[in-house]
This record gives sequence, structure tokens and C-alpha cells, in this order.
Amino acid sequence: MDMLAWSAVELAAKIKQKEVTVKEAVDAIFSRIEEKEKDLNCYVTLEKEKALKKAEEVQKKIDDGTLTGALAGVPVAVKDNMCTEGILTTCSSKILSNFIPTYNAEAVSALERAGAVMIGKTNMDEFAMGSTTETSAYGETKNPWNENHVPGGSSGGSAAAVAAGECFFALGSDTGGSIRQPASFCGVVGMKPTYGTVSRYGLIAYGSSLDQIGPLTKNVEDCAAVMEIIASHDKKDSTSLKREDTDFTSALKEDVKGLRIGIPRDYFGDGLDGEVRAAVLAAADALKEQGAVVEEFDLSLVEYAIPAYYTIASAEASSNLERFDGVKYGYRTEQFEGLHHMYKKTRSEGFGAEVKRRIMLGSFVLSSGYYDAYYLKALRTKALIKKAFDQAFEKYDMILGPVAPTTAPGLGKSLSDPLKMYLGDIYTISVNLAGLPGISVPCGKDQKGLPVGLQLIGDCFGEKKLLRAAYTYEKMRGDFGIPAFGKGE
Repeated sequence: MDMLAWSAVELAAKIKQKEVTVKEAVDAIFSRIEEKEKDLNCYVTLEKEKALKKAEEVQKKIDDGTLTGALAGVPVAVKDNMCTEGILTTCSSKILSNFIPTYNAEAVSALERAGAVMIGKTNMDEFAMGSTTETSAYGETKNPWNENHVPGGSSGGSAAAVAAGECFFALGSDTGGSIRQPASFCGVVGMKPTYGTVSRYGLIAYGSSLDQIGPLTKNVEDCAAVMEIIASHDKKDSTSLKREDTDFTSALKEDVKGLRIGIPRDYFGDGLDGEVRAAVLAAADALKEQGAVVEEFDLSLVEYAIPAYYTIASAEASSNLERFDGVKYGYRTEQFEGLHHMYKKTRSEGFGAEVKRRIMLGSFVLSSGYYDAYYLKALRTKALIKKAFDQAFEKYDMILGPVAPTTAPGLGKSLSDPLKMYLGDIYTISVNLAGLPGISVPCGKDQKGLPVGLQLIGDCFGEKKLLRAAYTYEKMRGDFGIPAFGKGE
């Protein structure tokens, strides 16, 4: 019986049927972690004792009928930028190396109420700034499909942990593709919900107008089940939405007949790897065979998405990260002369190079004399990008394209050229700028055996259509397989 091959929903069903216990599931996960973690480095913090104690409590509630949900008793991992009461929360940064929150992020609380068992906090790019999980202060995470390659980022630890069987599902956060891109690189399913669908309370902010929590799962059914739990209105988050249509599992039907799918020509131009293009277009053909109406169209303003995104995200980051000053919480430098020197030295020692780069960029675009020229112009561009998507959704139910221009790059290849790393976000960031939902589903592998992801983008509140199309495609595709944990070229 290979328990780790089961999906999260399958595991929960077998726990209810008394075929396995919650403790056995938690033990199986920690056995896999002991076996693989030294090679992959998916976690910053592991909580074995707390997880085993929680497993006992959850088991009692399942046995007495208190917990009946679709994910009761399932081990989950949480990205290390979500606050967890009494558990270290670092954002993979030295500056928060000793920060233990006194409360849970709302999404974490929702999972706990549903009976999920948290086993640890996953590695990430520092403060979610990066696309490779190489900017972490706690070392890089490696891709389970090939340990010489990155898992993507910033939610790379979560994606790699799901792919490697080091958890049954995980939470990530997506500011410009940080769930969908690592999902694509690691061959798992990742969803970025409509902005405001999942509470951001307790999520340590990077870009407040762009950040959104979402699931990383083994399949589309698990994704829908997690979404049902974490999607809710929260008074503690002023951007949280009241939605009535959060019964996402009802969308799991094999039916795309008449679904209108648009493929932007702009997404298939220069810079897209040939193998990625072939895999994504083959997935589009597969949906067409099932009765979807698939056609190409021009989605304008694509080339402006990256400058607009990095201007807005960096501006918001410079403002959000102002609070980490060595006074209130977190790391403080040991030797300093006066308050201002302490600020400077703490931040110099506490933040990594990529975070400093984005703080400086953000401070520059918000400074007097440059605010109008850069930041306001970026906000106007953001509005135009949203308008371009609105026009596309007048004609199409969803947009289909790649998640990233290539499969997972080799370790150390991206950080030497930050601009190239930024350009890798070309297909994902517009979704965040426009507040739209998007999902990544594995659709093939390249010659090296690295996964390729298919991205489906919906209109606001269009998660159910995305889940239906993704579910239909996944059923046609069949089993994607699991990593062989090889060290390829």
C-alpha cells in the first residue's frame, strides 16, 4: 500500500473508512521527509511533535463524527510567509529568523478547522521575491524531477514538497505567478484565485494589491476541495470578498462542449521554448476534440505587463517592508551607534540582495519627481491591461497559454541575470495585475523529463469554469506520473 501515491481527497476518504489512521498518514509523510529532505530542502521548519499531537485530536473528531470534511486528517504544508501561531515564520529571510507569531493566518485557521494537519513551513524566495526559490536565506530548494534544476518560485518549497510526496497538498501565495509557475516546473496543480477570494489576513505582505493565497495539489479534484475550505469572506481583511459560489467541487465535470477558449498569439511569439509550445498547443487540441471552441486572438498590451508589474510590486514592497527595522520584531544587529545606524545596519544585514534591489527600485519610483513618471503610469497601464482582458472575456470563457517560456532552468542560471528572471514572468503577471483567477495543470514533459504546465485564465469569479476545463483535460491526459528523483544532466 503506497499511501503517498494517494491524492488528498482519497486519503481523507480512506481515513473516514478506517482503512488508515491520521497518525499513519503523518508518519508516512515524515518518513518521506527524512528520506528526501536533505536533497530537496523543501522546508524551513518542521513540526513533527505538534503534527502527531494534532493527528490524535483530529482522529478523535473524525471518529465521533465532528469532522466530516473532504480533507479531514490530511497532512498539509504551509508557505513560510503565512503566520502560524507559536511556529517560526521567517519569509525565508534572516530579518525574521526569530519571529514567532501569536496568531494564525486566516487561511491556515480555515484548514485547521477543516481538520487538516500542518506538518511544517515550506521554503520560498525571500519575502516571495524571486522565481526560483534560490533567494532564500535557508538555501535553495531543488526540483524533485531533476535536482540540478530549480523548482520555480516563490512558492517553490510548497510545489516541490507536493511533487516529492513530502505533503499531500500545500498552500502557496501568488503575487505575479508564484503559485502557477512552480506548479508548472514541478508537475503539480496550482491555482491563483480571483483577488479577494481568500483572506490575506496573516499573509506577510509583498505587493498588497497583487498577493493572493492559493492551493498547490496533486490533481484538480484536490485543488477544488482546498479552494472550498480557504475561500471565505473575512472581516479582518478589507479586500476580502463575499462570494456565494464557493462550491468548487461541483465544477468537477468532464464537459467542455461549447466552451469558448481563446489563445493569445502574443503568448506564442519569440522567446517561447519549442517543446513548451508543442505541449501547450497539444493540450488545446485535446480540449478542442472534446467539443471546446478554440481560436487564436490578439491580446494587446502584453509587452507592458512586466514593467507595470515590477514598478507596482516594488513600490508596494518598499512600503510593506518598511516595518522590518529591528525595533518591533525580528532580527536586530548586535553592535550599533544610535537609532538610525541600528536601522541601516539591521536592514543591511537582514535583507538579501534581491529584496534590497526591489526595495531600492520601489523607493525610487515612489520618490518625489519620479512618482508621476513611473508609479502613476504603471497604475494607468494596469487599468488598461484589465480592460484588454475584459474585452477578451466578452468573447471567450477563458484564455489558454503557457505558464512560463521554458521548463525549469538549471540551478544558478537565473540569479546571475535578474532581468532574465523577471522576463520569465511574462505569462503570469497580467493575471495578478487584473485580479483574475488562473490555474496551472501539467500537460507534458520536455526531453530532459522536466514538466510543462498549461495555464488557463478566467474572468473574475470564473474559477468553476477553469476547474471544469482543467478537470476534463486532466482526465483525458491520464496519470502524469511522479518524479524518479534522478540527478539528470
